[in-house]
Amino acid sequence: MIMPRGQQLLLPARPGFIWGSLLVALMLDLLPLGRLPGMPDFLAVVLVFWAIHQPRRVGMAAAFIFGLLLDVHQAARLGQHALAYTVLIYFAIMLHRRILWFGLPGQAVQLLPLFAAAHAITTVLRLIGGAALPGWSLLLAPVLEAALWWPVSVLLLAPQRRAPDPDENRPL
Repeated sequence: MIMPRGQQLLLPARPGFIWGSLLVALMLDLLPLGRLPGMPDFLAVVLVFWAIHQPRRVGMAAAFIFGLLLDVHQAARLGQHALAYTVLIYFAIMLHRRILWFGLPGQAVQLLPLFAAAHAITTVLRLIGGAALPGWSLLLAPVLEAALWWPVSVLLLAPQRRAPDPDENRPL
């Protein structure tokens, strides 16, 4: 595959760093912040990031397991987040080559419908279960997740960046 002009070569991602970042995101989602309106789903953002950048290491099985963990913690219908995360990761993996051609703001715009669809799935499942409609604050969460894409990408790609090499005779 031909790389876009100006894109930096990255070192391989360490598996421990990948799974550690997913566990940190899970812990952020488990914080007892109450039912804050528009609270972004940090685990969804980090899962999508690794599904786009390392689709062979983080896939739908990991999304399903993390979704079940979140369902158990939140005492939600078992499989609610698991289904939403699995659908989210499926489409992220399907579109990962296309998404990587854009810059970070373009990637965030491309991912906004995916985050909105994941929240729509969980909302529909809650409504089927008899919960009340959460209101307009529900629309804030996917926008915040798309806005978090830039800082999360910079933070998670930082350990993979190569140090600048002063040797100009080396082609890569």
